[in-house]
Amino acid sequence: MPNNNQNMSSAAGGQIPAMEHFVSPTDVIEVEPVDKVKISDKPSNLWRDAWRDMRRRPMFWIAAAIILVVAVVALFPSMFTGTVDPRYCDLKLSNQPAGGDSLLGYTKQGCDVYARIIHGTATSVTVGFIVILMTSVMGVIIGAISGFYGGFVDSMLSRLGDIFFAIPYILAAIVIMSVFSEHRNVWVISLAIGAFAWPSTARIMRAEVLRVKNQDFVTAAEAMGLSRFRTMARHVLPNSIAPVIVVTTLSLAGAIVAEATLSFLGVGLPSSQFLSWGNEISAAQFDLRNNPSTLIWPSLALTITVLGFIMMGEVVRDALDPKARARR
Repeated sequence: MPNNNQNMSSAAGGQIPAMEHFVSPTDVIEVEPVDKVKISDKPSNLWRDAWRDMRRRPMFWIAAAIILVVAVVALFPSMFTGTVDPRYCDLKLSNQPAGGDSLLGYTKQGCDVYARIIHGTATSVTVGFIVILMTSVMGVIIGAISGFYGGFVDSMLSRLGDIFFAIPYILAAIVIMSVFSEHRNVWVISLAIGAFAWPSTARIMRAEVLRVKNQDFVTAAEAMGLSRFRTMARHVLPNSIAPVIVVTTLSLAGAIVAEATLSFLGVGLPSSQFLSWGNEISAAQFDLRNNPSTLIWPSLALTITVLGFIMMGEVVRDALDPKARARR
């Protein structure tokens, strides 16, 4: 009985020789690659995936546009007001509505509302960035040391954070600003807010370090002879900083609101020396019935700015959370 290989050879017209195991040549059956790998593509990581996710969301571009406009206004206020002096007031223009030379009208003292809001942006945003820089540095350092070294160091720093966390930072800032009432400036109010606002950042950093320090790459780094401090600085911190970035973005809005709150209560920046949204809102409350626009416009500027940073924080949080991306 002839074997199958011989039958297959004859069926193919002798082009395929008889063999014990038949394998079709590539010119008979077209073979297409199933998995294609582009060698030129960069390896993916958390930050690249986060950026790819953020740029696809409209909320990111809306928040970025708001933050960009606020930053430009804070850096170059004269570009938006021209030659108008925000401190120049004329009682003849008291409570005059918008129109003519004024875009948003005049205050009770005859000051240009638009010019004061534009020039007050720099003060409010500067206080917010100084506070966030202070709280981020303190929170990251204290949280990283506490979580990485553990033991007595962890207990001591954790109890210190609990003490500061138990004190409302707005109340503490009011006390500090009252004590330094003769030296109130941007640095003093930033210190008053930031000195009691860092424990939340430290707690988040500590929890993240506790999670990362038990990973295999940290154990491998220590096994290779890397000191504990260098292991923390080179391997633990870069892989623990993502949640802190989210908290920082959200807390920046809170810092701007805190400055406005202190100025509204009369214990913040002196209105005779500094233009800020909080001072404008505080001054407008006494003339709310006669000219409500003087309260609406600075409040609207504060609300839009805070909303922009909160929206950016939400987008960054979802982008840095793989579980949130998977749910979408």
